[in-house]
Amino acid sequence: MGLWKVGVAYSYCPTEDESRAQHTIVSPVNLSGTETEGAPIFSASNMQQNWWASNLSRLGYLMIEGKQKPLKTTALDSLHREFGARMIPFSGYSLPVQYANGIIAEHVHTRNKASLFDVSHMGQIILRGDNLDQKLELLVPGNISGLAEGRIRYTALINLDGGIIDDIMVSKGMGYLNLIVNCARANVDFEHLCRELGNGISIDFKKDQVLMALQGPSAASILSRLNSEISNMQFMTFLNTKLFGKRVVISRCGYTGEDGFEISTTTKDAEFLARALLNQPNTKFAGLGARDSLRLEAGLCLYGQDINENSSPIEAGLEWTINNRRMQDGNFRGADIIQQQAKYGTERRLVGLMLESRTIARPGSIILDRKDNIIGEITSGSFSPTLGRSIALGYVPSGWSKKGTALKLIIRKSHVAASVKTLPFVPHKYFKPEN
Repeated sequence: MGLWKVGVAYSYCPTEDESRAQHTIVSPVNLSGTETEGAPIFSASNMQQNWWASNLSRLGYLMIEGKQKPLKTTALDSLHREFGARMIPFSGYSLPVQYANGIIAEHVHTRNKASLFDVSHMGQIILRGDNLDQKLELLVPGNISGLAEGRIRYTALINLDGGIIDDIMVSKGMGYLNLIVNCARANVDFEHLCRELGNGISIDFKKDQVLMALQGPSAASILSRLNSEISNMQFMTFLNTKLFGKRVVISRCGYTGEDGFEISTTTKDAEFLARALLNQPNTKFAGLGARDSLRLEAGLCLYGQDINENSSPIEAGLEWTINNRRMQDGNFRGADIIQQQAKYGTERRLVGLMLESRTIARPGSIILDRKDNIIGEITSGSFSPTLGRSIALGYVPSGWSKKGTALKLIIRKSHVAASVKTLPFVPHKYFKPEN
């Protein structure tokens, strides 16, 4: 491990050896044949098996250099196992992909009631120091200076070529910024912040925090019964408060498209709080599988698949994260490229695709135009339990990105018809009361 001196504060920063490893995907199930590709009859149990098999590799079942890497566990590990979770390696952690009822049931329960997700693998970084907003704005195109205390903003760390180093959530507190970063990019992000923020900024990578997400239409009523302050929270706000007598930070946001909350607490209090929440009416555990199918229905990007350092916010349809002031002043890394793309367009765009069959389009599936020319590839794909159809995200030339454009996908050597759809596939249900 190493230490970086940032102003007057010393913070842990991973060494190069700690932050780099070669990953190869392995699978404990048969990924060939119709049983894992999408059988013609989609009963709940059959669909769960097919979905899992088709998405196993992108859920992160990894081995390092031919040997399984020792896995980290979250503070809720024993609780997951007590509740019958099927655990998988995911970005260096042992995490639940599903519980006894299966992915489809968890997906549907989240859409109708409330599910509790363990997302403790996500990184939490606290920034403090002088001119903090302005310094972070040099690294992200989001409007941090205009963010009020108690509010949250979705933005991205950008490289010099306009590519996305990571997509992050930034919460503004009194004298600090809290960043939620993707697990697989946490070390990269931390090193980047250490290098680029300069003197006077302390960077604290929180190792003792647990993050849970309570998502679904019942989430607000559940938490409001426990703490009346929560009932007045709006989407993309956070609150330092208490639940069951324990200090927590509650944010009204999430990764499912449903109304919901993320709850940050200490390792010591995590299991107590999780048990207490699971004892509330209409609340059940849900795993990574349902989280992924929910986010895809919501049209939300997954880092490492739909976005990466070679894709820009404009290409990925994230221009809404850059307000007029930031776009015009261009005072952030990669701004010249992003400004040009915003003005003149891009060669490719990330689009939503609705398939005309229930066959699942895996990441890497080829996209064809009407004349069978290869024009792109799928980045994310799954069966949508809400729509009863297979859906996907993928990059295509901008000329083929218009809603309703007819395309084809190559799946197991067969051509499957698809059409471009406006995102999200399923409307968001975030809590945004009218003034």
